[in-house]
Amino acid sequence: MVFPATEPRALRYHRLERSQTVPASLGRVFSFFETPENLALITPPSLGFRIVSPTPVAMEEGRVIDYSIRLGGLPLRWRSLISSYEPPFHFVDEQLQGPYGHWRHTHRFESCLRGTLMKDEVIYALPARIPSLLESMVHSLYVRPSLEQIFDYRCRFYADFFDGRCG
Repeated sequence: MVFPATEPRALRYHRLERSQTVPASLGRVFSFFETPENLALITPPSLGFRIVSPTPVAMEEGRVIDYSIRLGGLPLRWRSLISSYEPPFHFVDEQLQGPYGHWRHTHRFESCLRGTLMKDEVIYALPARIPSLLESMVHSLYVRPSLEQIFDYRCRFYADFFDGRCG
């Protein structure tokens, strides 16, 4: 029996936004973020994050960086592109290859009275190969909570590292 080919479902985009103020200068904060090797520090150890690209990695627009992570114990490769880079105010990393159907993470930094305001905006979608009936369940039960945990971990790290508060 031959089944008709089905078109992959359209991607359903999701947004995650976080902001945090730390008592550190814009220059100090951006310097930390523009060093890709620091990603291992702000990623929960359970994800087994490591940079595969030769280090040190010079941040610049157009830079492609290869990583490996573990999801559910399975090793995964992640390739990202720095698609926009305007020090010390923002940069954007976009997934070229990895676990998501779409991933665009915008990092913004602003000087403020209490130091530096850091803003994250992630626009993401699950892979089109996940059936639409399962997509919502997989997102709400696994993907969104996992991303929230990662950003909660980062919030605590930044608070400790920059002598501030989480939230």
